[in-house]
Amino acid sequence: MSLLVGVEYCKTDAQGRFKMPSAIKKQLDIASDNRYFIRKSIYNNCLEVFTYDNFQSEVGVLRQNLNLYDPDSKKLYRRFIEGNMLEMDSFDRLLIPDAMRNWGHIQKDIVIIGSGSFLEIWDLETYNKANEDNFDYQLLAKELLSKANEPVRE
Repeated sequence: MSLLVGVEYCKTDAQGRFKMPSAIKKQLDIASDNRYFIRKSIYNNCLEVFTYDNFQSEVGVLRQNLNLYDPDSKKLYRRFIEGNMLEMDSFDRLLIPDAMRNWGHIQKDIVIIGSGSFLEIWDLETYNKANEDNFDYQLLAKELLSKANEPVRE
């Protein structure tokens, strides 16, 4: 599985295609094919792009952790796998489907963020507004990460 990191700024063309930034392309698993999966994020107003292999792993985790006979689990599962398959063209471009571009308010300028096992694609203006929320990262890091260093008591 590829570990995708970094922040890259680029533009989409009139058809909604963007050229995969070379810094991110170098991180993609060379052994994998050119298939990708794109979906709407349930956490932010951005799109998530997985390599096909990483998406298959994601679906495996969902199947292990959800009871697909439970209506709520089935609904969540459907939401996570609802998206489109994409293929990178010979010019290293991906086409963002119109419905996805409209949902994410993607116009021309985008930000691509490596988020571990997938990429986030943000409209630049939406991304900038989301980062103006005065979120206290130091406080959250102290609360969540300091607990990881506490000794385990039996």
